[in-house]
Amino acid sequence: MSTAEERAAPGSNEIALDGVAVELDGRRILEDVTVRLAQHRIAVIGANGSGKSTFARVLDGLVRPTRGTVRVHGLDVARELSRVRAEVGFVFTNPDAQILMPTVAEDVRLSLRGSGLARAEVDARVDAVLRQHGLGDHADAPAYSLSGGQKQLLALASVLVREPRLVIADEPTTLLDLGNARRIGRMLIDDLDAQLVLLTHDLELAERCDVALRFHEGRLVEVGQPADVVRAYRREYA
Repeated sequence: MSTAEERAAPGSNEIALDGVAVELDGRRILEDVTVRLAQHRIAVIGANGSGKSTFARVLDGLVRPTRGTVRVHGLDVARELSRVRAEVGFVFTNPDAQILMPTVAEDVRLSLRGSGLARAEVDARVDAVLRQHGLGDHADAPAYSLSGGQKQLLALASVLVREPRLVIADEPTTLLDLGNARRIGRMLIDDLDAQLVLLTHDLELAERCDVALRFHEGRLVEVGQPADVVRAYRREYA
């Protein structure tokens, strides 16, 4: 690991992995990942199959480590999974994997089921988040009728309506055209109050983050200033 690794002081917004390894079907996916992160915008880069998506999934318990510990904002993911899930929102590459309800508003409202909020508060939150993301006029529209960009906005709105403290976005711009990719990128980098872990092949977007992680063949090989990490990644494939 690079000596440029940034080790932030322990705090409520820290992500901490110690000796994390993941094996699936006898194949090692992650190997000995140890890192401390408290930065606001965290970019994760690397080739397909490098382990970056598995890294993201151990943060909210979608994948359980074979070895090692994962703590998110002071919570042990293995032991306090329900509390972690309440604090973490996950945005997938393909929004169709997240959209479950017939209409736009119903899909966002589903995220607040079991929240304990009064119906009026739920309605207010849903209305506010749809308007914030340019979907206010589509509240009653069939979710399947939205464009690709609008579907990604809906997936993001359904995560943000819960007001998570950490948002993990797994290549959220990969399937979008340039205009929508830039819009989603601006929202995540410039407008998001929550801490962000952004997995991306958009290296310009990665360079706008506060710190970058680079994975290679299941190992975390570099952590540091985004421009430096991106430069090393470009050299690797020059």
